[in-house]
Amino acid sequence: MIHWISALLPVFLNVGVRAADEAGLSLRLAPGDRLIATGGVSQLEGAGGGGLVPWALITGYGTRNQVGGSAFLTRVDTGDFRLDSAGAAIGVADRLELSYSIQHFDLGSTVPGETIVLESYGAKVRLLGDAVFDQDRWLPQIALGLQYKRNRDYALVPKALGAVRGDDWEAYLAASKLWLDGPLGRSLFANLTLRATRANQLGLLGFGGDRSDDYSIQPEVSLGLFLRDDLVLGTEYRSKPDKLSAFREDAFKDVFIAWFPAKRFSLTAAWADLGNIADKAHQQGWYLSAQIAH
Repeated sequence: MIHWISALLPVFLNVGVRAADEAGLSLRLAPGDRLIATGGVSQLEGAGGGGLVPWALITGYGTRNQVGGSAFLTRVDTGDFRLDSAGAAIGVADRLELSYSIQHFDLGSTVPGETIVLESYGAKVRLLGDAVFDQDRWLPQIALGLQYKRNRDYALVPKALGAVRGDDWEAYLAASKLWLDGPLGRSLFANLTLRATRANQLGLLGFGGDRSDDYSIQPEVSLGLFLRDDLVLGTEYRSKPDKLSAFREDAFKDVFIAWFPAKRFSLTAAWADLGNIADKAHQQGWYLSAQIAH
């Protein structure tokens, strides 16, 4: 699997360089100069951030005159359900991020032998601030993001449960801040994201429902403490709308540890509490993700 993401990343990086050239920007493809871990890991839908929550930080290690990027593989397994996600993203001039991911959701005993596939296309732009270098300012780094999601299997289960559509747009505003001299002399990271969404289980069960087809604003939070420069312990919370009367939908939560043994590679392990999913309550299990970054 690591070989697969290693092969995917150069493709995205070259696309970013060509696009910058066509736009008249003088950018170079070189090892990124930003500090380790400042691109985050990869969110399930492909954006740079935590595993559950997109951050205002731009993926990869590229600075204002560089193209950076990342590629990842993630698995979440509760015993009843399994979710596999893979994707890649590019960061242009530490200002613009473009991402793609594909998720395969194994329905387990709920619908034996069936899998739902969800594609996510994302764009994020840094509006203002710098989470790392603005240490003498209270202002966080702020970014605006868009995600377009397409459920390939909308007619299989989501439509039968009352979902209104199989594809949709989401928008989010993220604010991120890193305190290099935090508690006990350790670096502390915090992020707040507000997402406008009508997705059911991230879109795996479609969008909108019989209870409501309106967008709602959902908060998402990440906190991380650097135990060492290459080791981060943290937690995440992601609120989600509850639009289907067939099943209750709960917030996602996790406790994670991310290890950066080298600047270009990271491993993230987490214990995730996903609440109620379809006909199964109290879904908890492990989360494991590998990422390469440039």
